[in-house]
Amino acid sequence: MKRLRYWNERAETMSEDELAAVQLSRLKATVAHVWANSAFQRSRMDALGITPHDVKSLDDLVKLPFLTKDDFRETYPLGMLCVPQAEIREMHMSSGSTGAPIVMAYTEADLAQWAECMARCQAMAGMQPGDTIQIMPTFGLFNGGFGFYHGARALGLFIVPASSGNTPRQITLMRDFKVKGIGSVVSYASRIIELLDERNGNLPDLKIGIFGAETFSDETRSRVEARLGIKAFDIYGMTETGGAGTTGMDCEARCGIHVWSDQYITEIVDPDTGACVPDGETGEVVFTSLTRQAIPVIRYRTRDLSHIVSRGKCACGRTGVRIERITGRCDDMLIVKGVNFFPKQVEQALMEIPGVLPEYQIIIEEKEGVTDVRIHVEAQEGVTGYMVEKHLKEKLGFSPKGDIFKPGTLPRDEGKAKRVVRRG
Repeated sequence: MKRLRYWNERAETMSEDELAAVQLSRLKATVAHVWANSAFQRSRMDALGITPHDVKSLDDLVKLPFLTKDDFRETYPLGMLCVPQAEIREMHMSSGSTGAPIVMAYTEADLAQWAECMARCQAMAGMQPGDTIQIMPTFGLFNGGFGFYHGARALGLFIVPASSGNTPRQITLMRDFKVKGIGSVVSYASRIIELLDERNGNLPDLKIGIFGAETFSDETRSRVEARLGIKAFDIYGMTETGGAGTTGMDCEARCGIHVWSDQYITEIVDPDTGACVPDGETGEVVFTSLTRQAIPVIRYRTRDLSHIVSRGKCACGRTGVRIERITGRCDDMLIVKGVNFFPKQVEQALMEIPGVLPEYQIIIEEKEGVTDVRIHVEAQEGVTGYMVEKHLKEKLGFSPKGDIFKPGTLPRDEGKAKRVVRRG
């Protein structure tokens, strides 16, 4: 069988002119669809005096109003639906831990679009029809497990639907079924490594790890790759855009996240003003979906921070926009003693210290109006709190206190790792 280099070569390698024409045609259709079928989004356009006839070029996208997470919460559960509910075939939603859950609904066409995007990601990582993939995110309301599943079905993979938890069984399944690729959160890969280290074990057939839902540093990626003997990929997508993988992934060239630009238009805006920033400048990522039916998003503000890496052809042959891997979020910036930093910067600094392990917690404490921070880390014998504090001082500009924990003793979560804990 011929080895796949692309899942959808034409869509993934369009010329700039071809891509612009496809985007404009699909943008016009999406705006008209939303205008005709979403009272909520139409009211926002009405407030600005905008109609579908005002969208004549891609430059006109900036005339349209932004959509935010709060808009999804305000219209919970299906207030932004653009098709009759009888046409819905599936739904997923966020946890709702900080408010009403974010709901995404899917028609048959939306599920096919999700599968298309995920199949592109899995093929880009090197998975081939007939290869075995083990899916470790939960199969449930959270979209991760089903996203990997829909894509793997489209690509023709042999699926091991392990879901989350029970790490010994996960390792047994990987060995018994000679699993080539896994889908997971990167913090769970660290848990697998811990158990392998305890038992002096290896996974000789494993070659590919596709990790999403958490930001992770290059240092963490290198450690996971070295211990598991894999290539690790950073997959991107969220409930509001349709789920895991819908907005892209990085390739082996490691030159940014390939956004599926025939499916989504990408803008980078100033988080404070909403104005578009020049390519290369960091700002908030904004997505407009071009092919989704049930709940299309127009200018959705993700709160993720990144920048445009390139609009040209990548070494892998793919075209379209590439953005830098997510560096943080507008709403998770921490300010301690006048210093601004993101959790990912803490991780990057910690992973530079020999003997420090990937598990850590940032404890934010509020006492009498004063914010302080403690950083707890797991580390091998010989690592001291002074070593950690000194290195973080050099990298972050302040000296957080904290404790050193033995390997495997910090609390674990089955889903996304909880890196920031607030007290007080």
